[in-house]
Amino acid sequence: MRTAGAGPRVVSLVPSLTEAVAVSAPGVLVGATEWCTHPAGLDVARIGGTKNPDVAAITALRPDLVLANEEENRAPDLAALRAAGLDVLVTEIRTLDQGLRELERVLAACGAPRRPRWLTEAEAAWDAVTPVGPVTAVVPIWRRPWMVLGSDTFAGDLLARLGVRNAYEEHPERYPRIPLDELRAIAPDLLVLPDEPYRFTANDGPEAFPGTAAALVDGRLLTWYGPSLAEAPRALSWELTRALRAASR
Repeated sequence: MRTAGAGPRVVSLVPSLTEAVAVSAPGVLVGATEWCTHPAGLDVARIGGTKNPDVAAITALRPDLVLANEEENRAPDLAALRAAGLDVLVTEIRTLDQGLRELERVLAACGAPRRPRWLTEAEAAWDAVTPVGPVTAVVPIWRRPWMVLGSDTFAGDLLARLGVRNAYEEHPERYPRIPLDELRAIAPDLLVLPDEPYRFTANDGPEAFPGTAAALVDGRLLTWYGPSLAEAPRALSWELTRALRAASR
């Protein structure tokens, strides 16, 4: 629970930022979305989803600051919050470097007492990463219809640092819909299947690409910008390497 004198009152509309703020500036969060699942047991008011926040509920919390992201949240909702007189900090995160800078900006705005250890560890971990490639991958994020990572995405940048080239990195769209036949025709070295936003599993996803190495990865490690960045290089490298080795047997 929030304690008196704990700093600014903050509402977060972004799961990644919710976790980053909760562990780095305890006590400042007063509201978060239903999708803000980390850290476990976070005791704050729930104010709807990332795409449909309850503006009235947020306003009633009297926050000093609302945290948002240009991709995760809708412009009309952010405009409504500003019209209600609230200060909205909007982040833009398309690369790891950009993410690290934006995290520092957010934490400073939230009154974090010091640079968190996890942020320093994340920088060091990614600086020391050993690529698993070069390999080419298709990275579905949805099916029915099939959608994949396209150009200019945070997840795509992380994969590139791991030696994995996204087959659609030059597509004009960031999350294009691609027919399954076209995806199969690329014959990628690897299929990267995160468990969010679509929950791909061993029985739901790999069967659509027979004969292709498939890495089932924690979507939080691939798409979240926060404390998970410190463990992401090791964990993702392990999963990608395991999938490639299993396919070569």
